[in-house]
Amino acid sequence: MRIKDDRLKNIAQFSNHLKSIRTTKGFSQVELARRAGITRQAVSAIESNLYLPTTAVALHLASVLACRVEDLFNLVPSEEFIEGTLVGNLPRAETRAQPIRVKVSTIGKRTVVRPVTDLGEQFSFVVPADGYVTETDSKRSGDTIRVKLSRDREAIQQEISVAGCDPAIFLVGEHLRRHKDQTTIIGWSLGSMASLQALQRGDVHIAGMHLFDPVTGESNLPVLRRSLKGSGYEVVTFATWEEGFLVRPGNPKSIRTAADLAEPMVTLINREEGSGARLLLDQRLRASDVAPTKVQGYDHTVSTHFEVARAVAGRQADVGIGIRSAAQLFDLDFVPLQAARYDLVVPKSYLKSHPTLTHLFETLVSRPFRNEIEALGGYDTSETGKAQALRTS
Repeated sequence: MRIKDDRLKNIAQFSNHLKSIRTTKGFSQVELARRAGITRQAVSAIESNLYLPTTAVALHLASVLACRVEDLFNLVPSEEFIEGTLVGNLPRAETRAQPIRVKVSTIGKRTVVRPVTDLGEQFSFVVPADGYVTETDSKRSGDTIRVKLSRDREAIQQEISVAGCDPAIFLVGEHLRRHKDQTTIIGWSLGSMASLQALQRGDVHIAGMHLFDPVTGESNLPVLRRSLKGSGYEVVTFATWEEGFLVRPGNPKSIRTAADLAEPMVTLINREEGSGARLLLDQRLRASDVAPTKVQGYDHTVSTHFEVARAVAGRQADVGIGIRSAAQLFDLDFVPLQAARYDLVVPKSYLKSHPTLTHLFETLVSRPFRNEIEALGGYDTSETGKAQALRTS
């Protein structure tokens, strides 16, 4: 029994396990056909993918073989591709033997593609890819790149991309999925200024910042007023956290102020330029009249609070600037220097166009979420969810 081309196209969408299950159950084609009330030729045609059984025939076959219809036949997901702008760098040619795992984000009218490895050594193993890149020759950041999707396109469109240095942003995603929908939040570890620049380029939906201005006593807003034009942004507080020196248990080098960093036996681990921690360090060094060149390790930088804590805990450095929760995670002592507000900056247009972005800010103010980040230590959620006035006029 031969079938027309259009039915062949339908068959190609199905996975057929009839023959393997029939032989496992010990049935011949003749016996199965007799019990199912069809011809042996029909059984042969079905097993050869030349005939797509009707619902009634499929039910009869499943009944005889004592299995479910979906055990015999199921849909084969069709491959779907998407093109987007590459952000970040792909692995070098000599190191890539497998397809490259990537995250795909819809940012306004842009599609952004970024390697999962950019999430860092830990998250790259726990965050699933949205797709795979195989054609990578000569591709550089900013180029258009083709991705074979591994997730539903609608799920990808709901994904929220956040640049910042607070790992607690992943907890928002967990609470969001628990109470609202299946939206995934992806946190890209960037310092405050780099996060703001990523937002301005259209690489992310949200930028997280903690830049304290000692002149005005304000967090973030002075920098944002200088950097952002117009009134097209919302600024919402995530939390207020404690920043200070991370030192080994017992503080063996007796580090209390920035002046202590100039001691020849003290080694610093620093954060990258443009980060809130680097800004705080430089402010304190100037106030103590200590030149950066007098601080051993000043030029040795890492990109996250956890990397600072890990370096101190691993005795690669004596001290670094970070947040209290990172110190607690690595069982370090903490010397507080200031409280700083960590704000989320989002274009108002994204709040209107993105299908689930407003749900993130609804989750922020929920009591279960606030209880959880308070339990991390070093977080004050009394202003969490509060909109800050970017423009005073």
